[in-house]
Amino acid sequence: TRAMLKVEDGCVNFCTYCIIPYARGPVRSLPLEEAVRQTEQLRREGYREVVFTGIEISSWGQDLKCGKSLIDLLEAVAAAVGDVRLRLGSLEPRTVTEEFCRRAAALPNLCPQFHLSMQSGCDDTLKRMNRKYDTTRYAQSVALLNQYFDHPAVTTDLITGFPEETEEEFAQTLDFIRRCGFAQMHLFPYSIRPGTPAAKMEQVSAQVKEERARRAAEVAARMHRDYLEGCVGEVYPVLFEQPKDGRYAGHAPNYMEVFAEGEDLHNEVRSVRITGTDGRVLFGTIEE
Repeated sequence: TRAMLKVEDGCVNFCTYCIIPYARGPVRSLPLEEAVRQTEQLRREGYREVVFTGIEISSWGQDLKCGKSLIDLLEAVAAAVGDVRLRLGSLEPRTVTEEFCRRAAALPNLCPQFHLSMQSGCDDTLKRMNRKYDTTRYAQSVALLNQYFDHPAVTTDLITGFPEETEEEFAQTLDFIRRCGFAQMHLFPYSIRPGTPAAKMEQVSAQVKEERARRAAEVAARMHRDYLEGCVGEVYPVLFEQPKDGRYAGHAPNYMEVFAEGEDLHNEVRSVRITGTDGRVLFGTIEE
């Protein structure tokens, strides 16, 4: 039903907590024509959705010296496989510009779920991480996505207890994620990667890292419920995957999991009217 297509490898951002640039080397992009060819092949094999993945897909095209960027790749693939849903992996927030949103919103088969890597909602922490944006620029990306897409699912990652993180810095992060209103979050207590600059910084205790992760998870759960409740009453084309808990389960374009009554729905896309949520998933009825 869903296939992963790796369109990029490597990274040169050198975030202070990450070993990948040392281990995986510089950016290497799958040429545009090859990405189109592989997506067309996946379509022939019966896949209904393709997820563009990579170490840092926002860097796609930098090494090809062809003047093309990720949005050019998306447009080319979308034109070639108009009946296959396209979904993006993790994006560097600065990828999301006015032009990116305008062109992306014109692609009917692009799923309106955008995973914007964040890691912290505090500018001082972001500087220690050597991230290339601040909270103001990140918030602009979230605002642009909400402007150009109807109720998009903006999701993110957060590292709690990064070296030297104070209680005040963490409080800033909690305030920031509330303002962003994420549909879903992945939370990670900071983990040392030997050989990285962050490993040499003053560390936060394991107890504090876990406690901050728990507090962030409480906020994330509330935001997730709020997002799901905003989906009730809507009709989504759901790509069904497998039976689960007495119903058939699949995913809407916003990647929220949807349960509906039905049989033999594997790899079928059906219109589903969302009737409710339990705060974790959506429930709905198939519209004939």
